[in-house]
Amino acid sequence: MKSPLLSLPGAVAAEERDEGVAAHYGDLFREQRALADGAGLVDLSHRGVVTVTGDDRLTWLHLLLTQHVSDLPAGQATEALVLSAHGHIEHALYLVDDGATVWAHVEPGTQQELIAYLESMKFFYRVEVADRTDDFAVVYLPAGSIAPTPEGVAVRETPYGRDLFLPRADLEAYAAANGPAVGILAYEALRVEAHRPRVGFETDHRTIPHELGWIGSAVHLQKGCYRGQETVARVHNLGKPPRRLVFLHLDGSEVHLPGHGTPVRLAADGEEGRQLGVVTTSARHHELGPIALAVIKRNVPLDAELLVGGDTAAAQEPVVQP
Repeated sequence: MKSPLLSLPGAVAAEERDEGVAAHYGDLFREQRALADGAGLVDLSHRGVVTVTGDDRLTWLHLLLTQHVSDLPAGQATEALVLSAHGHIEHALYLVDDGATVWAHVEPGTQQELIAYLESMKFFYRVEVADRTDDFAVVYLPAGSIAPTPEGVAVRETPYGRDLFLPRADLEAYAAANGPAVGILAYEALRVEAHRPRVGFETDHRTIPHELGWIGSAVHLQKGCYRGQETVARVHNLGKPPRRLVFLHLDGSEVHLPGHGTPVRLAADGEEGRQLGVVTTSARHHELGPIALAVIKRNVPLDAELLVGGDTAAAQEPVVQP
C-alpha cells in the first residue's frame, strides 16, 4: 500500500520490507536530529494493524501471547510475541487496549498470517479479530513531541514516543499540520541506537526471545500456558541461549554499509576466519556514524574486536549478556 506522503517534496521510496513509505525526504541526518529533538513524525502506514474486540479479548490473548495482558489497564502500552511450538519467534505485536478494543501493529505484510493463527485459537471465546490495515495508518511521534493526539484515536505511549492508530484518510492532513515528515531510515537509525530488535531483521527461523533481550519487555516469566513457553522456561533456567544481540560501532572509513546477513568474524582471524554471526541491521547515525546490530555466538568474548564482511572493523557493545 503506497503512502500518500511519498508525494511530498524530496521523498525517496523505501525498499524491501519497508516498501510503501519514504526512506527519507532528502536529508537523512536532519531528519534524525529532528526526531532526537522531539520533532517531526514518521509514516509507518505500511505496517499491519490488527484489532481484537469482545468481552474475552484480554483473557484470551493472555493465553496466546508471551506477555501478561489479562489485567492490562486501558491505555497502557505493551509488546508481546507469538512463538512457535519450539519457542521460536514468529510475530511481535506492539499493542494497547483502549477499554473496548485491543489495537496492535505488526510487521508489514504479516497481519494475515497472524490473524489466521488467532482465528484458529478462538474456540468458545467471545472475541472478534480484524485486519484494519486498509482503514488505519500507524504514525510515530518521538518522545517529547508536542503534536496532538486526535480525539478518539488509539495511541500507544512508550518511553520512545507515541504510536498513533490514525484513520488512513486523515494521514496526509495530519502530517501537513504536525510535520516535518521523517523517513524510515532515520527511525531505523534511532532504533539501532536504542538496541531495539525487529522481527525479520534481528530474527530468523530459529531465534528465541532470550537472544535479543526481549525477556521482560515482551516476555513475562511468571506466566505460562502459551505456545513455546517450555522453551522460554528451559533456556531461562539454564541461562545459555546459543546467540546474543550486540551493538556494533563500525569503521567509518567504509563507503558502503554492510547489508543484512553480512558475516561477522573475529578481527584476529581475518577474512578467512570462522563466521561467528551476521549483521542484522545497519545505519548511519547523525552522531555515532555507521552503526549496526548483529547476532553472534554467545561465547564470543565481550572484548573481542570483530570484522564485518571482508574488511570493516567493528567494536561491540553487548546488548544481551553471555
